[in-house]
Amino acid sequence: MAGLALAMFIGLFGFGHEMMGWSDPSGNVRLGLFMAFIFGIISGYRTRA
Repeated sequence: MAGLALAMFIGLFGFGHEMMGWSDPSGNVRLGLFMAFIFGIISGYRTRA
């Protein structure tokens, strides 16, 4: 599951503007994707502990 999540994150982070068609000149969408991924890792780690 972690591999799938990582692949989806890399795909959206690197090629999301082409796949989804968004315009992100200031980088806010990429920042949101990055923060969601980091918070997901933190939540998953805390749930297991």
